[in-house]
Amino acid sequence: MTSRRTAFLDRLAAAPVVLGMVHLKGETAEEKLDIARREIETLYSNGVDAVIVENYFGTPADVEAVLRVLQQERPTACYGVNVLDDDERGFALAGQYGASFVQLDSVAGHLGAEDEPAFAERLAGWRASTDAAVLGGVRFKYQPYLSGNDLGTDLGLGRERADAIVVTGEGTGMETSLERIREFRGILGEFPLIVGAGITAANCVAQLEDADGAIVGSFLKDTRKDDGDVLAAHVAELTSIAHGAR
Repeated sequence: MTSRRTAFLDRLAAAPVVLGMVHLKGETAEEKLDIARREIETLYSNGVDAVIVENYFGTPADVEAVLRVLQQERPTACYGVNVLDDDERGFALAGQYGASFVQLDSVAGHLGAEDEPAFAERLAGWRASTDAAVLGGVRFKYQPYLSGNDLGTDLGLGRERADAIVVTGEGTGMETSLERIREFRGILGEFPLIVGAGITAANCVAQLEDADGAIVGSFLKDTRKDDGDVLAAHVAELTSIAHGAR
């Protein structure tokens, strides 16, 4: 039987993929779960290849509640998890609830040399504990750059620590420059590369010329901002263009 990790990486290798964010908007745990259910239905039914459940507006407990629903109600779906500021819990939840991948905001570049060995050891242990693939950021939005390494060195570490590298610009919803994407691609060669912020219908084709997929949040909302509501027409528009590039 093909593992979830292998199935996801095979999908990533075959075509540009669209990964839709579930940000856990809402005032209470019940409302967050209700909104997440509706967003997940809208995302899948309008063409995303996978969803990522993230505690952007919620808590790790909210993430777990949504993953439980996904496991119970959509056992064959492709989904991932990002627990901000608690990578270890992200891996634990991925293993417990059958996630295909874990997103980590940074796997290289964010630590000084004195902290690198301990982080590498912890990450290796987490990866060994689950079958989930790892999507790892390098020089990721809002993350510090403390390694002192050149980009090639940090991306080399990223290749060792993740199954795909995620590249972004400066912030949420802000376009990732083509120059940056191409710089990463030039160093990584054919290693999987995902654009992690700023994909739109207008720039999608150009950005996916040098990337294997995109993580999309803000553009799929009715307001085109992170605190908006996922809108079916926006999801369908983007996935149609992205999948047309296959």
